[in-house]
Amino acid sequence: MTDLAQLELDLINAIGSAESVAGLEDIRVAALGKSGSISGLLKGMGALSPDERRERGPVINGLRDRVSSALAARKAELE
Repeated sequence: MTDLAQLELDLINAIGSAESVAGLEDIRVAALGKSGSISGLLKGMGALSPDERRERGPVINGLRDRVSSALAARKAELE
């Protein structure tokens, strides 16, 4: 399993097991905040070659979108 797939699995599992909106917010910040795991991946894109960016960019953006959707869905369940 790739690092990105493992990261996604870990985040989705954490989101699913969040028991409060505050806990969910902590997960969101850890993943998508300024120093979050996904944000760090996006910041590292500048160091990649154009070909690598073309390859990894859509994968990382897709990960961000799926995690954001999971966060929104779980937040709606908790509210």
